[in-house]
Amino acid sequence: MSESATTGAPGMTAASAFAGMRSVAPVMFRAGCPDCRERFELSASALRLAIGASSRTTFYSFTCPECGAAVRKPAGERIVELLTGGGVRTLRLHSTV
Repeated sequence: MSESATTGAPGMTAASAFAGMRSVAPVMFRAGCPDCRERFELSASALRLAIGASSRTTFYSFTCPECGAAVRKPAGERIVELLTGGGVRTLRLHSTV
């Protein structure tokens, strides 16, 4: 594929289309560990979101950077919205029924 656009404005290239874009600071999420009670910030890459068929099967997880505990917490609609909007990798769980 060439750098010139096949549709859109005549003479526009991919380089000129993205020329004004700035880099965006990574999103950081505040979290806490129920085991060691530490509070910290995690990047989107340190979190995982699993979306199930119900609120009982929708959760996010991470590894505590302080004590190494595997942490799993429920994720309501607002948490799901924030995590997906912040670039957290998402796994959709399917029902076996």
